[in-house]
Amino acid sequence: MRILHTPDSARHDPEHYWRRGTPIPHPEQAARYAILQEAAQSAGHDLAAPGDHGLDPIRAVHDADYVTFLAEAWTRRAEIPGLADEILTGAFARPQMHRKPAGLLGRVGLYMADTSTPIRAGTWPAVYGSAQCAVAAADAALEAGHAYALCRPPGHHAYADSAGGFCFLNNSAIAAARFLAATGGPVAILDIDVHHGNGTQGIFYARRDVLTVSVHADPSDYFPFYAGYADETGADAGAGFNRNLPLPPGSGDGPWLAAVEAGLAAVAAQKPRGLVVALGLDASEDDPIGALRVTRAGFAGAAERIARAGLPTALVQEGGYLCAALPENLTAFLTAFDAAR
Repeated sequence: MRILHTPDSARHDPEHYWRRGTPIPHPEQAARYAILQEAAQSAGHDLAAPGDHGLDPIRAVHDADYVTFLAEAWTRRAEIPGLADEILTGAFARPQMHRKPAGLLGRVGLYMADTSTPIRAGTWPAVYGSAQCAVAAADAALEAGHAYALCRPPGHHAYADSAGGFCFLNNSAIAAARFLAATGGPVAILDIDVHHGNGTQGIFYARRDVLTVSVHADPSDYFPFYAGYADETGADAGAGFNRNLPLPPGSGDGPWLAAVEAGLAAVAAQKPRGLVVALGLDASEDDPIGALRVTRAGFAGAAERIARAGLPTALVQEGGYLCAALPENLTAFLTAFDAAR
């Protein structure tokens, strides 16, 4: 399989974040990139750099001013007195607070949903490189049938104009937009991360040219809390083109694979010209922040089912955090996918 990756992914390396009022080591560390890259290389896959496709594919799904904010924030850091190694704020805009401030600190609160996405010296190169991997994977999938974008940081919690949940640019949405531009659509996204792909849903919620399907842990007491419910089915022109398949905490291979199959049935009904798989590995029974109990065999089973759909498929890395099972689950998924194709 063609693996698109860039060492720039390791340049964003947050150390801590606040979880339930306590500072803890940040789960989304640069070591994730090294572990996943080594796993792909050891399994004998074809690793390649993504090339530079510029900002246009990013702006196809993200607000232009938000992209400018991400690109320029670190160079403007002198505007915030006392700043150390990262840019964060304690003030966040709510829907009723709609004015756009000029100052950097206010912009941080406007464009950030939480404190898990600090901007550091290497953040923009990392998220820009991650997005380029997603673009290149979509192109490679159209040429060769499938490809894997080793995106890090992940992206599916990023909305068109906000960051959150470790995510800055929505790589899965960017890959879908690339498919759409090349084929005319329709396109489908199947998100199998343990967390609901709320940013992806938000980007395409009122559109019918991109079907969004998410299999995830019930968000009623789990991140992202405020989206991911079964009755969220799209709006306006997109009514009926969003599907959420939440699962009870602790669900294992059986119910998870049944939900993946239901998601694939929805995808097949759409007859898409391209499929993006938001490949979270944090549904694993071993994941340190997961809520489901999926095994290595479960990931292989999902890969086989997705591969048999026979669509041009871009696999885009989302979550999956530091544990011994992380590289094993990636290897199992990619190996099973290749074998089924």
